[in-house]
Amino acid sequence: MEAGNKIGSTAHPTSLHPPVRGDASSGTLGRHLARRLVEIGVKDVFSVPGDFNLTLLDHLIAEPELNLVGCCNELNAGYAADGYARAKGVGACVVTFTVGGLSVLNAIAGAYSENLPVICIVGGPNSNDYGTNRILHHTIGLPDFSQELRCFQTITCAQAVVNNLDDAHELLDTAISTALKESKPVYISIGCNLPGIPHPTFARDPVPFFLAPKVSNQLGLEAAVEATANFLNKAVKPVLVGGPKLRVANAKDAFVELADACGYPIAVMPSGKGLVPEHHPHFIGTYWGAVSTSFCGEIVESADAYVFVGPIFNDYSSVGYSLLIKKDKAIIVQPNRVTIGNGPSFGWVFMADFLSALAKKLKKNTTAVENYRRIFVPPGMPLKHGNDEPLRVNILFKHIQDMLSKDSAVIAETGDSWFNCQKLHLPENCSYEFQMQYGSIGWSVGATLGYAQAAKDKRVIACIGDGSFQVTAQDISTMIRCGQKSIIFLINNGGYTIEVEIHDGPYNVIKNWNYTAFVDAIHNGEGKCWTAKVRTEDELIDAIAAATGEKKDSLCFIEVFAHKDDTSKELLEWGSRVSSANSRPPNPQ
Repeated sequence: MEAGNKIGSTAHPTSLHPPVRGDASSGTLGRHLARRLVEIGVKDVFSVPGDFNLTLLDHLIAEPELNLVGCCNELNAGYAADGYARAKGVGACVVTFTVGGLSVLNAIAGAYSENLPVICIVGGPNSNDYGTNRILHHTIGLPDFSQELRCFQTITCAQAVVNNLDDAHELLDTAISTALKESKPVYISIGCNLPGIPHPTFARDPVPFFLAPKVSNQLGLEAAVEATANFLNKAVKPVLVGGPKLRVANAKDAFVELADACGYPIAVMPSGKGLVPEHHPHFIGTYWGAVSTSFCGEIVESADAYVFVGPIFNDYSSVGYSLLIKKDKAIIVQPNRVTIGNGPSFGWVFMADFLSALAKKLKKNTTAVENYRRIFVPPGMPLKHGNDEPLRVNILFKHIQDMLSKDSAVIAETGDSWFNCQKLHLPENCSYEFQMQYGSIGWSVGATLGYAQAAKDKRVIACIGDGSFQVTAQDISTMIRCGQKSIIFLINNGGYTIEVEIHDGPYNVIKNWNYTAFVDAIHNGEGKCWTAKVRTEDELIDAIAAATGEKKDSLCFIEVFAHKDDTSKELLEWGSRVSSANSRPPNPQ
């Protein structure tokens, strides 16, 4: 949501669904929450029922513009809300007290790491039980109901425990608006006896939020632009690199404006893929240190000035801290701060404002683009397959590349899919999502469910390893229930391949499943679902033709058999460097 917009513009016009307005007798906490969710753009809520949230779920179901999506477990409900927020700008899940809340924690932590506003709602104890020294079920057996709250405090930007109707309106609205302003998850616990009780504060429909726009400090903005322009206009071969925080800063358009104006080559950090237009004439690929796109890393690291817009430099994105980047040549643009070299640094300067203003001050400089075009050699094609030769992963991704269009969205699971999907060239308006900062295996199953539910205009193509799939496989069931039409490539190579390349051991080998039979059992003849096993290129071609042709209205699950050592060359290099970083001995005391 853009700062300054009235949150609620996505709701249907009131003429389609006239809200029930009335006196205090019709105003309840449950209805207020349901209307508020619709108003901010949530049309689907992912839930797992439990006795403490059942009354609240009744009120969410009663809202005609809200669809309740029942998930198989709380972890996947949280991952689905994460995926939904990536497509819609905000997501929501509802679970029960403690047993549900502690199950969803991992997904909410991932959403926090990716700056996603997820409203995590928990059905809490009866309001009369607070402070009574009673022991409740679904707890660890202590008369202390704050355990769940304490767990959520470090992974949410606001928490609201609603056990009194007098301040419920304020607590709910403060938490939800904080999620939107901070672009982080929030935790809301609602006493199980409160959703249906009328209260005067809920007598009318919620008034749409107006989130005050964040305005840059004008003097700081002017100073930052002037200092940056002086720095870059003296450079011979500067480059521009986009990072993952372009999303939270709502600065994708401003980034393109700057790229068009300056003439610099533009690269993307791995975790920023999908946020930088790859059809741009100056796009040179992914900057990922030693595992960068060919010729991209050389151009970035040989530059005499680089502008990193919204970067996160962690051990994974820096390939075990091995980037050849010098701080004194770097301009770091964060969502609300600009730092030039070793200094100066300018605070309360917002990214989109800064990039747009800088675009007007830079001299056009295409030197580095011309250098790139001089040295560039087009990538080779995978070697031709022999008849009935086992399918290689690089052949699989050659065919996935051919499937992509503006109507596609790619979701890449943690693992070798990171590296193979990173090499896909995204057509204009083709979406791309993965979870690099948190890197929780199994994330993509729930995220595919949530993203497909939000982005019904796109067909999701998910690439998931067998090890990750085993963590969260059940919610294929929910995809079928919801009538989703995603295409899932299950890459069966017998284990945790990414972990093999960091540090191998018997724990990286998993029990093989009959994955298509598993999905067929879940399908059980209800809904539209089609499965296929693929061992050769010809079988892959036939499966893709079916998935995009006669089975295009079905959920398509394609199990692809690959050799356990068939990995991308990037994973081999990355794994050895991350392994080296992980195994550094303790510093001498």
